[in-house]
Amino acid sequence: MSASGQLPVRTEQDVVLARQAARQAAVACGLRLVDQTKLITAASELARNAVVYGGGGTMSWSTVRDGMRQGVRLEFVDQGPGIADIEQALTDGWTSGNGMGLGLSGSRRLVAAFELESTPGKGTRVAITKWA
Repeated sequence: MSASGQLPVRTEQDVVLARQAARQAAVACGLRLVDQTKLITAASELARNAVVYGGGGTMSWSTVRDGMRQGVRLEFVDQGPGIADIEQALTDGWTSGNGMGLGLSGSRRLVAAFELESTPGKGTRVAITKWA
């Protein structure tokens, strides 16, 4: 797998492909199995959010370095309705749909770095990093 890439996330099948790409990037980077699982779980949630709430978008991945550390960075971008209240959206149990309300907050707990930017009416960008 390439050290970086991008794929569309517009359908449930794309969510599966996003998980597979995240797994391949995690393995290539040398993440331990438990960290691979955490990254893939977060990627699955964020890809599904892009499809369900954002109307589809993209996932990009890259290998990142910080000194001697190497990791995987995933970024999910959509041009959906955006998130009006980010603090509320990151609250455990809060959901704008039929889920359990653990997607964003749960994803944040699974990774080392979590960035969320959203503008109502313009879309959302979520970037996550997991270090080996």
